[in-house]
Amino acid sequence: MKARALTGPLRMEDDSMSQTTVEKVTGRTSSTVLDSLAIEEPLEIQLNYGPPDSRVTRSISVTMRTPGNDFDLAAGFLMTEGVIRDANDIEQITYAGDPFNEGTQSPQAMDVHKLGSKQNTVRVDLAAEVEVNLGSLQRNFYTTSSCGICGKASLLALRTVCPPRAANNFRVDAQLLYHLPESLRASQGVFDRTGGLHAAGLFDAAGELLALREDVGRHNAVDKLIGSEFLADRTPLRDRMLLLSGRASFELLQKALMGGIPMVAAVGAPSSLAVQVAKEFDITLVGFLRKDHFNIYHGSTHIVGYASASTEVGE
Repeated sequence: MKARALTGPLRMEDDSMSQTTVEKVTGRTSSTVLDSLAIEEPLEIQLNYGPPDSRVTRSISVTMRTPGNDFDLAAGFLMTEGVIRDANDIEQITYAGDPFNEGTQSPQAMDVHKLGSKQNTVRVDLAAEVEVNLGSLQRNFYTTSSCGICGKASLLALRTVCPPRAANNFRVDAQLLYHLPESLRASQGVFDRTGGLHAAGLFDAAGELLALREDVGRHNAVDKLIGSEFLADRTPLRDRMLLLSGRASFELLQKALMGGIPMVAAVGAPSSLAVQVAKEFDITLVGFLRKDHFNIYHGSTHIVGYASASTEVGE
C-alpha cells in the first residue's frame, strides 16, 4: 500500500494541538517528520449587559489564545480587569456563533471572521442589575506594562479597581518551593508534545498542585486558572500560591491581586513594576525559582526554612 503523503497542519482531536510536517535536521542529514504545534487562535469576548428592556452587546476584547477553557478565560479576564466582582454577576456564558459587528473592526476581530469558527467568540451575559464600567476596563488596558504609561499611573489605576485586601497570612517552607517547578512541569501535558505553552498553577501551602492551565499567552493561562476558581465561587484565593512557568509581569501581578492571591512565584524574572505591585499590595514575590535556588523580591518573612548568611543591603 502506498504511504499517505504527510500534509499539515492537521487538527488533532485535542483542540489545543495540531500537527504539521517539518524537515528535521541533525548534523548533516535530515528527515521529514510530524511535529505537534500549540494552536493559537483569536478569541473575541462579548459582553451583554443592561436592564431587560435595553440590553447592550459590546465586543470588549480579542485575545490570541489556545482553544480550551474559553469560558474560564472570559470570566477570569472580566474578574481580573475589575468589570465583575462576583460569580453571581454572570447569568450565562455561551459561544456566540458569530463575531459581533460594531462597524469598524480591529484587525484582530477581522481574524475571528476569517477563521470562521463558531467557538472563537464567547458572549458573557451579565445579570440585569450589574452596573458595567467599561471606562475602567479601557483604563486598565492602557496602563499595562506593555504600554508607554509610567509605573505610577499604572499603580494608581490598579488601586481604583482592586478589591479590599486582607492581611497576608500565607506561609510556605523554602524547601517545598524547590520542588514546585518540577511538579508544574510534570503536569503540562500539552507542553510535553508541543514545547510551546505557558503554564499557571495553583498550589496550597503544603505544595499540592490544585489546578493548572496552559496557553500560548501567559496572561491567558492565568485568566483561565483564576476564572475557573471564580466560577466555582472559590475566590478570593487567600490560601493559595500562583506559580508561573515564565516571567512575572505587572499584568500577571495585577491578576493575582484581583484574585486575592497572597504569593506569586515565577520560574523567570519579575519586572520592576511587578515588584512595585508586590510591595504596594503585600504580595510575596519569588523569581528565578529553580530546584536549588530562588530570589525573594518581597515578603521574605512569609518564607521559612532557610537562614540568611548576608547582612542587610539597602533597597
